[in-house]
Amino acid sequence: MRRIGLMDLHHAARAVQMVPPPARRAFSDGLLMRAHAADKYVKRLRKLHPLWGDGSLRAAALACAQADDSAPHDPSLRGCYHLVLQSIDCRAPMGR
Repeated sequence: MRRIGLMDLHHAARAVQMVPPPARRAFSDGLLMRAHAADKYVKRLRKLHPLWGDGSLRAAALACAQADDSAPHDPSLRGCYHLVLQSIDCRAPMGR
């Protein structure tokens, strides 16, 4: 998977926020798996993945959920950031 920047984290957390709370952890883990798969696809075929884009976490998040970024940030967003960070920590050795 590509390097994760602040906007990747932001878009992933906003996408996770759109999912019902009981399914958020699995969705967050799935975003990372999709970003990793897209990154491998891009590196092998030298073109964007048709569903998940360029292999970034941001592209996978935007493809999987249409989060309304203009919506006010509610308290659950902090927990969503935490879930995404936990998912990243669990998958850190991937692709190295």
